[in-house]
Amino acid sequence: MITTQRETTDAEQSLVFSDETFRLFQDLMLQKAGVVLDEKAKEFVRSRLKESVLKKQFSDYKDYYFYLKYDRNKDVELFHVIDLLTIHETYFFRETLQLDTFSDEVFEEISQQNKAHKTIRIWSAGCSTGEEAYTISMLLLDKPELKDWRVEIFATDVSQQVLQYARRGIYQDHSFRAMPTEYLTRYFTKESYGYKIKDQVKEKVNFFHANLIDPAKMFFLNEMDIIFCRNVIIYFNLEVKKKVISTFYDKLKRGGFLLLGHSESLSYINPDFELRHFKKDMVYQKPGKS
Repeated sequence: MITTQRETTDAEQSLVFSDETFRLFQDLMLQKAGVVLDEKAKEFVRSRLKESVLKKQFSDYKDYYFYLKYDRNKDVELFHVIDLLTIHETYFFRETLQLDTFSDEVFEEISQQNKAHKTIRIWSAGCSTGEEAYTISMLLLDKPELKDWRVEIFATDVSQQVLQYARRGIYQDHSFRAMPTEYLTRYFTKESYGYKIKDQVKEKVNFFHANLIDPAKMFFLNEMDIIFCRNVIIYFNLEVKKKVISTFYDKLKRGGFLLLGHSESLSYINPDFELRHFKKDMVYQKPGKS
């Protein structure tokens, strides 16, 4: 059967997205991804899900919600919805002052702690399309003292789609707006379809699907020296923030560091971390020596 443009338009106009149904999607995203959709997000949710509702031939959004909640084949579609409703804005060398602090002072402390076993383990939590994890890899490649070290960078995200993009390692101009030119020249190859990151950067990064609100499935992320989770917890409510930060505390070694976004704070969330003041930025640290 061929669907005409007029029939598609009529189907769009007949779709119902009530306030009650919007609240159901708010609860679903909070439960499955820990993401808080505020009241202003109703139109955003409606527009992002419209195509999926029509494709499944539902008469309204509430039927689509019940499909996501109870259908035996719901998991693949649910991952798709999480992709549509989460924000993946990022770029290379984001928040340069903090990266300078990591590369100079935080790294120096960690390397001194770990010089006996020559291993460093870093977790990029909520890695999105991979720019942060690859930035960390490039900064560590600049460290000649790590030549004979084991460097492990773990990058996780709740979105399967962005992880696929990150594993490809091909980026467009907008991802480079804060990157120094020498890094683009040194670590990327210009292709007709964009810039491809070189294998020496990719080989240090391991991408995994993981949900920050489900720590039971992150058993392999233990004994981390440094955790980056920047501009992620701002989308969580207080209860979820406490749960996620507690997970980070448990996963970090004593003396390990947690780097959050500049708009994020652990005030009223977790008193166990210490706030360290460095030359260019402030960073949270788990007390004690490793």
